[in-house]
Amino acid sequence: MSEEEEIILAELNDEELVLQMHDDLYDGMKEEIEEAVNILLARKWTPYDVLTKALVAGMTIVGIDFRDGILFVPEVLLAANAMKGGMTILRPLLAKTGAPKQGTIVIGTVKGDIHDIGKNLVGMMMEGAGFEVYDLGINNDVEEYLAAIEEHKPDILGMSALLTTTMPYMKVVIDTLIAKEIRDDMIVLVGGAPLNEEFGKAIGADSYCRDAAVAVETAKEYMARKHNQFAYA
Repeated sequence: MSEEEEIILAELNDEELVLQMHDDLYDGMKEEIEEAVNILLARKWTPYDVLTKALVAGMTIVGIDFRDGILFVPEVLLAANAMKGGMTILRPLLAKTGAPKQGTIVIGTVKGDIHDIGKNLVGMMMEGAGFEVYDLGINNDVEEYLAAIEEHKPDILGMSALLTTTMPYMKVVIDTLIAKEIRDDMIVLVGGAPLNEEFGKAIGADSYCRDAAVAVETAKEYMARKHNQFAYA
């Protein structure tokens, strides 16, 4: 690309800049996203509008194309990393303004399992969809899940496993939630390569999510249902 054809972000109007951000997110261009976020903030956009209209809207396109097999994991990770750059700027501002969020999710890989690429992708795409995400990392026992639930009061608990030997531990966590009478306080989503829908049902999860895009769609559906429930209660 020649010097003349280079896009100067600051010269774009708001509408053009937002569309360019969607493209830059799709292409995983972190520095451009950070620059564009700062430009919109300087133009007196609220942090919440920057998040929803530029970043979340852009990541929604990424999620759809990932679900449809047009984009693959490495490309989605790049897009999520660019999103993260924008979120680093916005997060403290959103906290200050008390901006609304989709919901809160605690996510972690279960005890005995150290795989985290899929789980990281779910976490990043959930954040990209406007959720507040608390990622517990890998190898979490039931006490770690319980402590995080106690601290963050999540709407959703997400558990991941990539080994057939660690899958049954998900049931240990769910059974403990039932025993403590807090199972109904949250939606439980499970995922990972060896799982399937039957397994999810058998252990008492609300849904099995085959990949990160489905996890985000499922979480959004549950939250919409929850909000409607409160609206008509």
